[in-house]
Amino acid sequence: MAIDLLLINPGGREKIYQQLGGDLTAIEPPLWCRLIAGYVLDRGFTVEILDSEAENMGVDAVAAEVKRLAPRLVGMIVFGHQPSASTQQMAAASEASKAIKALCPEQPIIIAGGHVAALPERTLDEEAVDYACAGEGPVTIHRLLEVLSKQTEDVLSDVEGLVWRAGGQARVNSPAPLINDMDADLHGNVWHLLPMDRYRAHNWQCFGDLGARQPYASIYTSLGCPFRCSFCCINAPFGTNRYRMRSPEAVVAEIDLLYREYGVKTFKIIDEMFVLNDRHVNGICEGLAAKPYAGELNIWAYARVDTVKEDQLAILRAAGLRWLALGIESGSAHVRDGAEKSFDQDDIREIVRQIQSAGISVIGNYIFGLPDDDQTTMRQTLDLAKELNCEFANFYSAMAYPGSPLYTMAVEKDWDLPESWSGFSQHSLDCRPLPTEHISAAEVLRFRDDAFHEYFANKRYLDMATQKFGVETRQHIEQMSQARLERTLYS
Repeated sequence: MAIDLLLINPGGREKIYQQLGGDLTAIEPPLWCRLIAGYVLDRGFTVEILDSEAENMGVDAVAAEVKRLAPRLVGMIVFGHQPSASTQQMAAASEASKAIKALCPEQPIIIAGGHVAALPERTLDEEAVDYACAGEGPVTIHRLLEVLSKQTEDVLSDVEGLVWRAGGQARVNSPAPLINDMDADLHGNVWHLLPMDRYRAHNWQCFGDLGARQPYASIYTSLGCPFRCSFCCINAPFGTNRYRMRSPEAVVAEIDLLYREYGVKTFKIIDEMFVLNDRHVNGICEGLAAKPYAGELNIWAYARVDTVKEDQLAILRAAGLRWLALGIESGSAHVRDGAEKSFDQDDIREIVRQIQSAGISVIGNYIFGLPDDDQTTMRQTLDLAKELNCEFANFYSAMAYPGSPLYTMAVEKDWDLPESWSGFSQHSLDCRPLPTEHISAAEVLRFRDDAFHEYFANKRYLDMATQKFGVETRQHIEQMSQARLERTLYS
């Protein structure tokens, strides 16, 4: 029997991460495939999920599976595992859509995701799809299924959030409402539809026990973000300052289910900003800390320097939070101010020290090539990273992701943007970050790549990692730091 909806996670790790995608990067359950599937299943339609990233399927195999299943509608879901990952996944989504249409020309396809919400009409014009979604997806896809299955007298123009073609022109319908009852409508409890044995954590999350990367799961406790960082595109599907939270009880119940039914102890909280609302965070942490297996959990989440409170760290650690990722961004106060990050150097040092003193490891996130950056300020950023000596560090180059204020600025100033969507990946062969007022895109990217190797080959860092995580982890880091990415921009 044909199914109503097939949701596809397009993947494309080899283009996004080059050789790093083989072993070092995480493979995460696709959040929005889960959320959309749960919403549609609850309303009486049949749904399957094809996670081609986790299954490591090529586009021809994806197309063949679509032909075999013959769904009423294919949903190509291009959200990625963080806001900036949506655009880079468009390369794989585009190839998969073309392959499906080549094999099954009449197969209806809707594409949804953060990138799509930022550029809905352009996406419809450029991609081999029939429909695009201008919002987050569940309401629009459900309503489209109702129309396609004739369960309603509505027509395409009545489907909220839909972008479609009429007379050869793209039409954008009125926006779909955001879903506010998160526990009832966006529960995502469809883990049985996913290949749970395929998911794995990032290597760094399991420093000290690299064999604990599987089983693994990522969950969410909130959607959206109240901040307006210039480089971030998170608000594209939701609207500015639309921040919604699940109940702590629902979050704890989901972790409990994953622990008991799938043996998952290693988790990512996928929220753009988990440590934010005290009542929300404390409720979740108190519920997890009360579980008899709390000491077995290894959870990581995002925080901001200005949202972490020292008196909250003990309950975070008791709940199984072993890593916090901080958006430090720059070692220059002037550059941070331009990126809407208004905290000073002493704040950064003190918060990092407090977190580590509570037994929680820190991932420092840094960006090179923000609008006010030059060689001197980028060196200040790297020097700060080496001084802080966090247990792990991510080094990014500034990108004008569609949906971010930087993208609007780049278009207005006619700056060179990547020639393909894969070029928005930090680790791709064709990566092209933004230039600044002072230095070229090639200089930014080369500095970023050199900074990665300088940080992880630094004796002070390696000695710290050895003392904290053991000799095996040090050897793993040394091997990791030997892998150099190829770049067309400066090679």
